[in-house]
This record gives sequence, C-alpha cells and structure tokens, in this order.
Amino acid sequence: MRTDNSTFKRVEEFKNLGKNLTNQNSITEEIKSRLRSGNACYHSVQNVLSSRLLSKNLKIKIYRTIILSVVLYGCETWSLTLREERKLRVFENMVLRRIFGPRKDEVTGELRRLHNEELNDLYSSPNIVRVIKSRRMRWAGHVARMGEDRGVYRVLVGKPEGKRPLGRPRRRWVDNIWMDLMWVYGLDWAGPG
Repeated sequence: MRTDNSTFKRVEEFKNLGKNLTNQNSITEEIKSRLRSGNACYHSVQNVLSSRLLSKNLKIKIYRTIILSVVLYGCETWSLTLREERKLRVFENMVLRRIFGPRKDEVTGELRRLHNEELNDLYSSPNIVRVIKSRRMRWAGHVARMGEDRGVYRVLVGKPEGKRPLGRPRRRWVDNIWMDLMWVYGLDWAGPG
C-alpha cells in the first residue's frame, strides 16, 4: 500500500500503540490480549482485593482505576459480539466475587459464591459492557463533529471499493453505535441509513 510517497508492507497483524490490529479487522485477539493484561493486573492486586482491612468502596475504586483501565484501553473502537461481551462480563464477575467475598447461605449456613444477580445488586456502577457502550458513543460523537478533512471522519463515512466477500457481513462499528442508541432510547433496531 502506498500513501504520501511511503510504502507499507502487507502483514496479517501488528501491534500499534498497544493495540493488536489484524488485516481482517477482528478484535477477538485484541480482547484476549486485554483480558490477559487485566488478569495479570488482577493477580498483582489480588491480596489487596481480598483483604479485610480495606473497605469494599476502596476495593471497587482500585478495580475501576487499575484493572478496568487496563482491560478497556482502546475499547471505543471495538465492535463487540455477544460472545465477547460475555467474556468481558465473566472477567468482571470474577473480580467482583473477589471483592465482595462469599456469602453465608441462610438455609445451610455454609459459605457460597455470589450469584450474578447478587453481584449486580452489590456493584452499583455500570457493568463493563455498559461502560464500553458509553465510551463508544462518546467517541462516535467526537468523530461526527470532526471536519471532513480529518482521516478518522473519512473512514467513518467512507464506502470501501470492491466486492464484499460471500456470507453474512460482520457487525461493523457503526452498527454497534446504532444498536447502542436504540438501546439507550428504547427504540426498535432499524439499522443505519
């Protein structure tokens, strides 16, 4: 590929500014990488999160400022599938279970893990998927306000040349933005344009 007298070699994937980019524009590997980094971060503060000396509010602040920041780096450009959303929720629930600890069962008196609904009730902040959606919509607003001479804006509104491959089209970032807007305003999904 040539742009402005520069030649770029075609590669399957590369890392740019800490993000894994692929030639198929798949974020599956990027999310795996982010979750691995989040796991490493989680394990480095695991003892702090299970300590009885710290309040639950302080532990949640540690989670949101340290671990969540690592996992959600660059999430504004992600086009998530339900499978990827589930992986992110599983990771978040693992960390929240460590923060809130086990509960004593009323019937048997034994300690048990918290159910997902109980975690949602205890964790008053928006879950990880909602955070991604809000950041994605905020970024879409920035891009929409950019001038037509900006490259990011041209990528958003541009139409690629050539034929599309056979099969169902993959979900695009713009489709996710429309779905997020429909979800926020409680409307039916009609698609862009």
